[in-house]
Amino acid sequence: MSSTSGFAMLQLLLTLAAGLGGYLIARRFVARRLRFVDAIHAPWAPVLAGIAGFVLAWPVALLPIVSAVPAVIFGLGIGLGTARGARLVRRSTGTHSRLTP
Repeated sequence: MSSTSGFAMLQLLLTLAAGLGGYLIARRFVARRLRFVDAIHAPWAPVLAGIAGFVLAWPVALLPIVSAVPAVIFGLGIGLGTARGARLVRRSTGTHSRLTP
């Protein structure tokens, strides 16, 4: 294996880890910490969270070894994780919101 293909594989693994990590962190944070915040159910909340994730990851993209793709994928993972976490909250609160006599 040449060093170029090893470098490309490292970048691919970094990108996949950034996307998956962003998704899992956002989903868990929304489901556990933001379950009582009504604004998380707004249609713009995942978009705003994804943009914020991209902005936070952008300084890493300025390094010469890392491209901008992991920052974009991280932001996309954050947005998708936020949307999924909000969906999980909506499903869980629908069954537990009624009091039984």
